[in-house]
Amino acid sequence: MSYSPEIIAALRPVSTATLTTVLLKKGLRNVWIRGAFELGAPGARIIGEAFTLRFVPAREDMATPASWASPTSTRAAIEAMPAGCVTVADAAGGVTDAGIFGDILSARMAKRGVAALVTDGVMRDIEGLRTTGLRVFARGVAAPPSVAGLTFVGWQQPIGCGGVAVFPGDLIVADQDGAVVVPQALVSEIVPLAVEQERFESWVIEEVRRGVALPGLYPPDAATKARYEARRSD
Repeated sequence: MSYSPEIIAALRPVSTATLTTVLLKKGLRNVWIRGAFELGAPGARIIGEAFTLRFVPAREDMATPASWASPTSTRAAIEAMPAGCVTVADAAGGVTDAGIFGDILSARMAKRGVAALVTDGVMRDIEGLRTTGLRVFARGVAAPPSVAGLTFVGWQQPIGCGGVAVFPGDLIVADQDGAVVVPQALVSEIVPLAVEQERFESWVIEEVRRGVALPGLYPPDAATKARYEARRSD
């Protein structure tokens, strides 16, 4: 599925930090992809449907340059990526001595309208990568190609990325705090809660700047809740 423009617009002002708080209240603690931070200059918050890629540790008979022409290749996977998706790549649990993609593959992803790439691995060709326009959240960079440390085995499968389970179709939100996974089945429930949590915390910041002490303010007591509701009504 692809998420509606209304969901994307609603989440645009909602930080990943806020989302983790809301998901924690729903009992989901493991939703933040460890080690995936933006390699380039920060831009607008990324929101999109997960398109998953799976790598396993390199095996010499399979991880060869010839594998790049295989029907099961990263090249074939890129041609299946829909515009607006967020590609999430499991780099065999976080291999960091081989880049999963470089500038050429990233340029093709950008041309297809992929919103971003999130991985627990690393990238290569960083100078060229930064000219492609593709937003990338990763652990860092490495010069060797993927087959030096990884074997690509498929796409649109459940994966583990940065210690988090990611299923095709989950909602991915990424900003300067990293990337968060919202399970597809919970999106309609989580979005309005996250929007309200962000609105409330913005009001709390205003109160703190006015000099209000934190006890009773955050978390709010009954009097604070009443003041907040009155402000919302206004």
